[in-house]
Amino acid sequence: MTIAREDLHAIFERAPSLAERVRGSDPASIIASARAVIAEMSEVDRIAVLNAHPRIGGDPASLSALSRREQGGAGELATENELAAMNDVYEAKFGFRFVVFLAGRSKSGIVPVFRDRLQRTRTEELATGIDEFLAISRDRLERAAT
Repeated sequence: MTIAREDLHAIFERAPSLAERVRGSDPASIIASARAVIAEMSEVDRIAVLNAHPRIGGDPASLSALSRREQGGAGELATENELAAMNDVYEAKFGFRFVVFLAGRSKSGIVPVFRDRLQRTRTEELATGIDEFLAISRDRLERAAT
C-alpha cells in the first residue's frame, strides 16, 4: 500500500509538517511514525497539530471533506449550540482544540466526553488530544486502504 503525500496531508488535516515527516507503508507503520514525530515536537508544534483539526460540530463549510463525512450531517440545533459553547470553554481552558475520535458516536454522544475531558489537566488533555488525533488518522488510513 502506498499513500500519496497529498493524501497524507488530508488524512492528517494538514497538520504542520507532519505528512512530510512520516514514513511507512501501512496504517500501523505510518501511525507509529507519526507518533514518533509528534513525540519529538515542541509543545507549540503539538498544539499546532491539534489546532489543524476542525472543531467538532463546527460549521460544515469549515470542515474538510473527511471531517464532514465523519461528523455527519447537521445535528439537532441544541446539540450544535452546546458543542459550540463547550468548544469555547475547552479552548479557553486548555489553549488548543478539542479533538475526539467519533467512532460512530452521535454529536450528542460526545457531550458527556466533552464534560469529562474538561475536568482533566492541560497535560492530560494534550496527550489525549494527540491520541485521539492519531486514532482518527489511523481510521482514515485504514479506510483509504480498503
